[in-house]
Order: sequence, then C-alpha cells, then structure tokens
Amino acid sequence: MTLRELRRQLRAGRRAIPDAERRVYDRAIHTALRRLGIWQRGRRVAAFLGMPGEVDLRPCFGTAWQRGVRLYVPHIVSRRDGRMVFVPLEPGAPLRGNMFGIAEPLHGSRGRIPVRHLDSILVPLVGFDPCGHRLGMGAGFYDRALRPRLDRTQPFRRPRLIGIAYSIQQVDRLEPAAWDVALDLVVTERGVLRFPPRTP
Repeated sequence: MTLRELRRQLRAGRRAIPDAERRVYDRAIHTALRRLGIWQRGRRVAAFLGMPGEVDLRPCFGTAWQRGVRLYVPHIVSRRDGRMVFVPLEPGAPLRGNMFGIAEPLHGSRGRIPVRHLDSILVPLVGFDPCGHRLGMGAGFYDRALRPRLDRTQPFRRPRLIGIAYSIQQVDRLEPAAWDVALDLVVTERGVLRFPPRTP
C-alpha cells in the first residue's frame, strides 16, 4: 500500500467514527492531557485548531488559560515553501480560515515563538506506529517547523512532542524519512503511549 492510499484509508476510518462515540473519545483524550500535567501555570504549549475528523482540543483551552498557560497554534506563512510558525492564541481572538480551511488567528504571524521556547507541542496526525513515528497529511509543514529538533548541536531542551489521535489511527509500522521527527508520546482515547527517549 502506498502512503497516499494509507492516508486515505486512515482518514476514512477517522471520519467514520460516530459523533456520539467521538465525543466520548475526545473527553477521554482531554482527561489524559490534564493528567499529563501540561496545563501548568507559565507553560508555553502549542496546540492546534483541528480539521473535521481530528480530535477537538478547544474544550481544553479554557482550562489552560485559567491556569495561566500561554497557548500557541500553527500559522501557515508560505504554502509554496511549506513553512508555518506557532503564534499566540488568546481568549476570544478573531480567527480566519487559511488556504486549507483550517482556523488561524487573524493577526497572522505576529508574536510567533521559536520552537525551542515551547514546552510541549500537541501534534495532529493521520497515523502513528508503536515506535512513535508519525504520518502527517503529506505537505511537510510540521516536519519543517520541527526541524530544530533534528539539530543535535543546539544546546536547548527540546519541546515534548505529543501526538493527538484516535486509537484507530495506529498502524503496525511506518518507515521514517531522514527529515521525520519522532513523537515522544501519543494520546488516544485509550490512554498515553510513551516512546523511548531519543538521544539529544
């Protein structure tokens, strides 16, 4: 099976989850995230405003803001170059749809934060395997944004990468490319999957 076919199959499976079941799954994922302790005062966390079929993280945001967490979300800078940055998300901030129909803050790239200054990044995905390899949509936006994690000469503590998915999106094995950045954890409705630490 090609990666394109695999993506199509996984996305179809994700979309087929009944709405009532999806709501239960999403609540379980929200609970698991809370137990992970990422919503702590002063933390800088990048989340995402999901596409249809993806886990809806928005119910977590109120709790995060109340606890003094600074939230960031992706903003696409250039579709042609596959570049995106993480920008602040404030309560009640106006949003607009980008070229893929994904919501982004209206203020654009103002206030962008370097990846190395984030504590955790909640990463959307199409599929994942038991080793923490991630299958994205194929455009490479996250791969490019997270590239600093591949630079072993940088003396910063890298952010924790937490994949957010439904258990139906797990596959037996994904063959990573040289530019792929592996996840540290994946949170599904069944709980938290932790992967061996990588050498910094």
